[in-house]
Amino acid sequence: MSRTRIKTYDRIIQESLKLFNEQGERSITTNHIAAHLGISPGNLYYHFRNKEEIVYQIFLQYRDFINQRLAAPNNRTMTVDDLVNYLDTAFQAMWQFRFMFYDLPGLLARNPQLQSEYHQFVNTDLQNLLARHFEEFIRLGLLKMEQEDIGPVGTNIWLVVKFWFAFEQTSRPKAPITELSGYRGVRQVLALLKPFVQPQFVAAYQMLADRYPC
Repeated sequence: MSRTRIKTYDRIIQESLKLFNEQGERSITTNHIAAHLGISPGNLYYHFRNKEEIVYQIFLQYRDFINQRLAAPNNRTMTVDDLVNYLDTAFQAMWQFRFMFYDLPGLLARNPQLQSEYHQFVNTDLQNLLARHFEEFIRLGLLKMEQEDIGPVGTNIWLVVKFWFAFEQTSRPKAPITELSGYRGVRQVLALLKPFVQPQFVAAYQMLADRYPC
């Protein structure tokens, strides 16, 4: 693949993500993307057969972002700060790829390949990732949680993270949605976990929670 093709390919993905986030995926066509980039539709189709292929590549970037940034460290023991950093990262990912979660059922229905791999990611990769984090925080004594609670609590956290910006959009219709809106989501997730925090960590945990606005 030539350097020119790689550059154009990456630009299509990058600028499509920007357009989808700003205007919604449903309202953007391949012609809009081509015009925004200043290239011909034929040039765009040389790289992608349709918009669904572009969306799929954006999803792969999102999946890689989550898997890489939320991976547990191998060279040190995890701390309370890691918990908050993971939440920051999760909301950062949701902000960066927010268009995917405004109409996720419709997006998946129009893109069978995306639907299959999204469900694989959520039901296997993400669940395993969350379970490993919970088990490590339990081992460290930060959280006290029964094994059967890990799955349901992890699902509740995922629901808050996934739908947080949509919730903000409906609950604060006159306020612009920004990356800072995610900080309220971090505090919401911390509230979900607070009942499981061990007494010796409560003060430190509350100090971390107080960093974020209500």
